[in-house]
Formats: sequence, structure tokens, C-alpha cells
Amino acid sequence: MTTISDWPTFLPGDDPLDVIVKLSRFYGSDPTIVLAGGGNTSCKIGDVLYVKGSGTALAAMTRDGFVKMDRRQLDELANATLDADAQKREAQFKDWINRARCEPEKGQRPSVEVVLHHLVPARYVVHSHATLANTLTCCTGGRALAEEIFADDILWLPYVDPGFILAQTLKQTLADYRANTGRELPKAILMANHGLIVAGDGPEAIRANTTEILEKIAARLGDDWPTHAIGPVARVGDAGRWVGLLGPALRALLAEDPAGPLKVVTCDDSDVALGLIGTEAGQAMACSGPMTPDQIVYCNSFPLWFDPQDGEGEDSVLARLRIALETHTRQTRFPPKVVLVRGVGLFGAGDDFKAANTVREVYLDAIKVMAGATRLKGGAGGVSYLTDRQRLFIEDWEVEAYRKKVALAGAAAAGRLKGKVAVVTGAAQGFGLEIAQSLVAEGAHVALSDINERGAAAATRDLCARYGAGRAVSLAINVTDGESVAACLARVVRTYGGLDVLVSNAGVLKAESVKTQAEKDFDFVTDVNYKGYFLCVQKAAPILAVQHKAKPGYLSDVIQINSKSGLVGSSRNAAYAGSKFGGIGLTQSFALELVEDGIKVNSICPGNFFDGPLWSDPENGLFVQYLRAGKVPGAKTTEDVRRAYEAKVPLGRGCTTADVMKAILYLIEQPYETGQALPVTGGQVMLS
Repeated sequence: MTTISDWPTFLPGDDPLDVIVKLSRFYGSDPTIVLAGGGNTSCKIGDVLYVKGSGTALAAMTRDGFVKMDRRQLDELANATLDADAQKREAQFKDWINRARCEPEKGQRPSVEVVLHHLVPARYVVHSHATLANTLTCCTGGRALAEEIFADDILWLPYVDPGFILAQTLKQTLADYRANTGRELPKAILMANHGLIVAGDGPEAIRANTTEILEKIAARLGDDWPTHAIGPVARVGDAGRWVGLLGPALRALLAEDPAGPLKVVTCDDSDVALGLIGTEAGQAMACSGPMTPDQIVYCNSFPLWFDPQDGEGEDSVLARLRIALETHTRQTRFPPKVVLVRGVGLFGAGDDFKAANTVREVYLDAIKVMAGATRLKGGAGGVSYLTDRQRLFIEDWEVEAYRKKVALAGAAAAGRLKGKVAVVTGAAQGFGLEIAQSLVAEGAHVALSDINERGAAAATRDLCARYGAGRAVSLAINVTDGESVAACLARVVRTYGGLDVLVSNAGVLKAESVKTQAEKDFDFVTDVNYKGYFLCVQKAAPILAVQHKAKPGYLSDVIQINSKSGLVGSSRNAAYAGSKFGGIGLTQSFALELVEDGIKVNSICPGNFFDGPLWSDPENGLFVQYLRAGKVPGAKTTEDVRRAYEAKVPLGRGCTTADVMKAILYLIEQPYETGQALPVTGGQVMLS
């Protein structure tokens, strides 16, 4: 057990609700104990039980996250006889626990295991799905091993349907334990194919027992069990090519709405993932079914297994993958959320990064459980899977669907670009940064790429803090180097599966007379503004083309942030204006060529962005450069230069990011626009 937070300080003045909040946060912050909001906690105060609300995340638990329950009504339910029919019984059970809420007006829904928490004879209860515990609970010889390791320090609870039946089974099993041992409560309850319950009247007892149970299992497993338990691992030699092809293909093929956004698909080719996916036994183990309810809820019951073939062309891969997805969906009732590609890696799919990453994390945990169960058993056949009846109960259970919906609700982005993935070059500062910020605010996932890695990283941290983990990533890029551009986009594909919008914004300016400008300065401007745009489109186009080929109605966008200097010449600024004129030539040429791949290509030509660092930087901004170059006759200060340039704009001000964002959104949303140079100049430059 390796928690990422320190053991909390429990104060004399803490009431039981304070204690369980601290315990919840401690264990909920440890991904080896809790994933995807799984597990639940509770405390008892007289005739009241406070139990975690369904779908609430333990790591961020507050007092308000607990549902106040009447234990007298829960006791009546524990002793009741409900309908024999499973669906009717669960409906009765749900109605009963809802009636047992002390504060129904809050609209909270208690954990479905609320009666289980009521029945455990201790003040505090921590129920988790700890990975180490589940290597034992999901092992075919788990019960015998548990008795060998722990004797009567644990109680083994056989797998039954969650909810009422689980509570009834626990009630009887606890009674048998008391009769056999004379003890009220074991150190832990191991729930077959489910998880771990540790309870006590104080936090130190829960800590000591949890640590003891998990450390004893870890000692039995030995070293390197997550990566070397199943067999020798093999990786395909061209794994990068397969990731680059399958990520975009899966984004498109798994999209449910023909007119809607593509999926987010994230890839994991870690040693843990390949510990299953790269082994001979991996396919049979992965496709034998789920082990736990969480695996079903977040990953669906069955992953899709896909075998790469040496030398196979793109069209053949897409055709095979399409058939495989259709067959899988027909046979299992659900499209896959997990795609396992032999020797390549694990692909997790979702409507956004949070959902896709949750799929990845939960299935990676399942791989560790399979590996551990195999190690504990001593070889193949060690994994205990749910039966078809048990699996179908969870698949069709409304309670688990509700839990997942609530747990993932915080990720849902709103905005006109919801579901889109955008890459912005030159995004560490200025126009590029503000464009990236605006794209995230409109619901997109955004890769902020820049040669200034620190600046991009700082901006990304701020965006993720505001909008959620994974909504933005920072990537190093040198747009004048094709290998750097390709590596940057490869990281985008690994993180999100592909992209929908490329905003080619990176640009530089060196203003000087043609009579005196150094050749190196001319080359620098041309390389970044012209060649850089070419390289970004060259490396992005194949990714966008795969998505269109997989979903022919899908359109993507390349948007170059050009300049009004790309529409009219600029005195003593020839290098910049020439690169921007050339950029419009590239835009028109790209548009004609890439239309067959569903890629729209347009330029936006903003007016002067006076408030950004390009113009206003006190050392190298254009106001300073133009003052030095004598572009404004009679100007003595940078303010003189600014006023002179503002006077050239009919609308009397410089361009802003908000002005440009309106143009970006228009170009993305307009399916009938390509090859254009759209002025956003306040009337300073008018097309004729």
C-alpha cells in the first residue's frame, strides 16, 4: 500500500463525521486502494448511519457527501423478506433505502451497500476495492489461501449480487463467524470478486488492520508480480505506427453519433499493460469475462482483442477493425471501451479524457489483479471470473449505471467545441495562449505546444486546475523541425487518440528594412512562419485523414493564424509579410489537396494585437522595434507608435483574442468553407 497523502491528524475535538471524512480522503487518495470513485465509507452515531453518497469520490469527501440514514428502518430492511424476483426485489430494496433517508429533501442517494454498513458491528467502516486484496478475492483458490494466510482474522464472503442479497449474506456470515470464534468482528472481510471491508471503533484500528492484510498479501505475491506473472512479454517492432493508426481509427469508429464528436482514446503501453497484452496467455485471460462489478461498470464486461499483422496496409486495418468492432458489439451487446492490441498496448475510450482515462486506469488495475491471481495460484487457471448470470445482473443494474453517471459527471464539458481535440502551436504566451484558453473554455481538449516548454507547462497546469485533469496537455515543439512536430503530434495521439483542429499559430517577426536585414533574420522568420506551417500540416494531415476514412462524414480543421500583413504589404517588414503571403498560398493549396480527406484549411488574418507581447513587450515588442526602425515618422515613444497604428483602424482599436475566437468558431462550425483568408482587422484591410 502506497498512499499519496500523509496519515491525517485526528484531533480530540473531531466528531465521528470528521473522522470518517479524514479516513475517506486518506484511502480515497490512494489509487492502489480506490479507483474511479469506487468503494464507500460510513460511520454510526446512535440511531443514525452516515454513509457515502452514491457516485461521490472518496478522495474529495466532505461532511455533506454523506447521506444521513435512519438505522431503525435499515434494521427493519435487514430483517425483511423481499420478492424472489431479482428485478422486483431490487426495486423494493431501492425504495426502502430511499425511505430510510433522514433528509430526503437533499436529493442524495446512499451507497447501495448501506445495509451492509449498518450490519457491520463497528463505528467506522471502510469498504475499498484495493488491488492487493482483489488479487486474492479474484483468485480461484482465494478462500483457501485466505484461511492459510490469515486463519480466523478474516471473514470470507462469497460473491453474491450486490444490494439486498449481499447484506443478507453478510448478516448470516457474521453470525456464523461469531458462533465459531466468539469474536464480534474479524480484522477484515474479504469479499469474493469484490473487495475489502475493514471496520473499527477508531481510525488507528482501521489503519493497522488494513496495512496488515495488504502487507501479508504482498509478501505472498513477491516482487514484480504486476508485470511478470503471466508469461514472457513480446512487443511488436513497429508499435508507434500501430498507435498512430489505431488511435485515430478508434476515435472515429467508436463514435456513436454520426453527426457528433469523435471519442477520446488514450493509449497505455506500460510494462503492466504489456504484462497481459504481450503474452501468449493474455487473450484467453482478457476475453474470459470480468472479475468485479467495477470492471463491468467502467470498462464493460469484455475488451476487444485485436491482432496486428505484419506489413498490413491502412485500408486493410480499418476494414478489419470495423468488422471486429461490429462483431464485438453484436455479441456482447455493447461497443468496447477497452481495445487490447497484442504487443502494442491498451486503448481506453470515452466521451472525454476523464472517462477514457478512467477506463484505462480501471482496466490496468484489472490486469494487475489477473497477474496477482495467477501468481498466487501458481500458474494458469488462477483467475476467478464472474459467471454469466452475475455479469448480466451488473450490466443491467440501474444502481451501478447511476453510480457511474454521478462519478463521471464532473468531467462533462460544456461549450461549442465539446468533444473536440485541438492542437495550438505557439501556445505558451500571447495570442496562442489566449486562443488555447478560449478553446478549453468552449469545451475542447487542447494540446498547448511551444518551444517554450516551461511556459506551456505552467499554462497547462492552470487550465487543468480550472477545467479538470487532462483537459489540456503541454508539449514541446519546434515547428521548424519535422521530427519535433511529428513527435509532438504522436504524443497528442497517445493522449487523446487524435485531433480535430490544428491551430497553426506559432510565428515570429523581425522588422527591418530590406536594405539592411540580416540573412539569418530573414531565414528565421521564414522558417517559423512559412516552413513551420507547412511541417505542421504535413504531419497532422495523415492523422486527420485516418479519422475521415473511418468516418466519411467527419470533417476536421486546419486554421492558420496569419495576419493582415498576409493581405497587404508591410514597409520595413518584408520577411514577415512575405512569410504570411506565402502562408495564404499554402492554405489555398492545402485546401485543394486535403479536401479529399475531409480536412478544411483556412487562414485567419487578424489585425494588430496591440496588447499582446508581440507588440507590447518592453524590450522586443513591435512598438519598440518599429520605433527603432523609424516606421512611424516623428514618433518619439512607443505610445506614439501605438497611437499611430490605432489611428489606421476604422474601428479605432487593436484586435483581441475574442475577435479571433469568433472567426475560429465560425470556421470550425461552417462545413462549407475552405481555402479562405478571413480578415479580422476592424476594417483596416478590406477584401475586394
